[in-house]
Amino acid sequence: MNGVLVSVAAFLGIFGIVYVFLMTRHRERIALIEKGADASIFTDRNQSYYPTLKFGMLFVGIALGILTGNWLDKTYDFSKGVAYLAMVFLFGGISLILNFLIERNLNRPHTSD
Repeated sequence: MNGVLVSVAAFLGIFGIVYVFLMTRHRERIALIEKGADASIFTDRNQSYYPTLKFGMLFVGIALGILTGNWLDKTYDFSKGVAYLAMVFLFGGISLILNFLIERNLNRPHTSD
């Protein structure tokens, strides 16, 4: 019974936070539009043009982290929690850094002489 209550409370808490965030953002935007503010402030200047690349690289990094954590656990008798968690964060972070470098290279204007 306690597990059900915790799950319901967690769901309601997350739902409440998302609802308040979206309603506050909506009210701010409506207020700015009523004042005649420029709509360009709503666009994200740092938007990723390759979100599938980012998520694909992240998931591959997480999978490599799980495999490496399993290998460390079996081969070198590491603690399971430490091996898996450290490798998932390490490879996930490396994949996001590589994604940043790839996107920066793709967005760089190429000049031909």
